[in-house]
Amino acid sequence: MLYAQVHLTLPAWIHDAFDQAATFVSDEDKVALAIELSRRNVEADTGGPFGAVVFGPDHRVVAAGVNRVLPHTTSLAHAENMAYMLAQQRLQNPRLNEALSPVTLASSSQPCCQCYGATIWAGIDRLLIGARAEDVMELTEFDEGPLPADWIGELERRGIAVVRDLLRSDARAVLRAYGESGGERY
Repeated sequence: MLYAQVHLTLPAWIHDAFDQAATFVSDEDKVALAIELSRRNVEADTGGPFGAVVFGPDHRVVAAGVNRVLPHTTSLAHAENMAYMLAQQRLQNPRLNEALSPVTLASSSQPCCQCYGATIWAGIDRLLIGARAEDVMELTEFDEGPLPADWIGELERRGIAVVRDLLRSDARAVLRAYGESGGERY
């Protein structure tokens, strides 16, 4: 028999990871939360070293995600995708900025090729990034896959503003700890 259902979850600790009524006004505050989620995910051994958070125009969390590839045995359970899916379900719209605008995604690391495409289709207005793809590949040996040569320009032409290198050293520290621990590369 074919499977007819997919069930993905975040780790139980996510409920206590931050105050869900809090506002995260600055770009640094938003990325700091994504990095903290990535750190906790590694420390709790509940997935890879990646965190992502969708914020609404009021600077509050709409949805948060962490990497759950190995626990769920699916290559699609990247932090960005988890956050997008949860936000889309919460807002009942696959294009988030049709339900709420502007929408910001803060990610502990630059989206891989898979999450890059999902970012375009999810209806994001702003993308905030901690570590770069080269940091991910240097410190963890993950393969981030190919992106267009002018990937930032492509996003900006589609109305998605990109801000890179926010708290990059903090994001790199999580990646380094994961890589040095011999974490799996999925």
